[in-house]
Amino acid sequence: MFTHARIRALRSLVLVFAIGSIAAACSGDDRATVGSGATDKPAAKVTLNLGYFPNITHATAIVGVEEGIYARALGANVTLKTQTFNAGPEATEAIFAGAVDAQFIGPNPAINAYAKSDGKAIRIVSGSTSGGAFFVVKRSINGARDLKGKKVATPQLGNTQDVALRSWLKQHGLSTDTTGGGDVSIVPQDNADTLNAFKAGEIDGAWVPEPWATRLLQEGGNAKVLVDERTLWPEGKYVTTQLIVRTQYLNAHPDVIKQLLEGQVEATKFVNENGAEARKIVNDGIENVTGKRITDAVIDAAWPNLTFTTDPIASSLAKSAKSAEAVGLLDPVDLGGIYDLKLLNEVLRADGDRAVLGL
Repeated sequence: MFTHARIRALRSLVLVFAIGSIAAACSGDDRATVGSGATDKPAAKVTLNLGYFPNITHATAIVGVEEGIYARALGANVTLKTQTFNAGPEATEAIFAGAVDAQFIGPNPAINAYAKSDGKAIRIVSGSTSGGAFFVVKRSINGARDLKGKKVATPQLGNTQDVALRSWLKQHGLSTDTTGGGDVSIVPQDNADTLNAFKAGEIDGAWVPEPWATRLLQEGGNAKVLVDERTLWPEGKYVTTQLIVRTQYLNAHPDVIKQLLEGQVEATKFVNENGAEARKIVNDGIENVTGKRITDAVIDAAWPNLTFTTDPIASSLAKSAKSAEAVGLLDPVDLGGIYDLKLLNEVLRADGDRAVLGL
């Protein structure tokens, strides 16, 4: 049986050559923020490859793409190409390979990408979404003590919700491991499989993001919320989705990234000011990618659980990293250089908004 350290080592080998290429190409001053004065419109044709997930937690990304907000902000000299992903590891592999330049992604995959590349591969340049994760369980479960011997699910080993669940269980004196053992058995699996398993009585709960939490509540037949993750964070704020950029691309094309951030600020305002229209655009965008729509009942109930913001809520990322370290899913890492918010704050100030903070 593999130890967790062996599992991490094997995973790292998969990306070692791609990361090595990035490290070799990056200069020794990669941790420096991009210089000022280089944010005019690009004179030559440039391509920006943008990645996102077809999920409502990526609503600003979907609206920005579907409404042409990013394309307009980038201008005629920047060709915008988009790709969609279903999981953080797949998305970060695309970053490492240079197939994606900017990517909307959750906090833990961003932390992992930064750690695996020794702080060289990526920078977080903006927030996108806060909130929207819940621990949904059978109605018979009233607290942590009722979970001993039970089986629950998360979307993926080491993902943001998986870390949150393991940390919460540990705080309540319950052990877990990466093989499904411990006081509580955790089964990482696709969210659609989780819904079916819950309905069939094969699992007792799941820590999942929207819209799957709402789907469990509406379709599970015997479900309730045990933990709304907002209750675990100061002012109920924690990062769910953020925008990362390849450091090489950021250093080479700060002008393009600033224009993308202008689009991100505009898309965020649109989503917050046009709720009903934004929900339809997002649902249409999800259908365009997956061939399936979210029901109106689900998206209407899930939407208020999300907060769309350009603030990356840096303090919550730092705490997520510490939680991942505490449950054995991350080696200690210095996140001091993971944020580069200079360009975002230039855009925010020009728009009359307050600057946001990194670590």
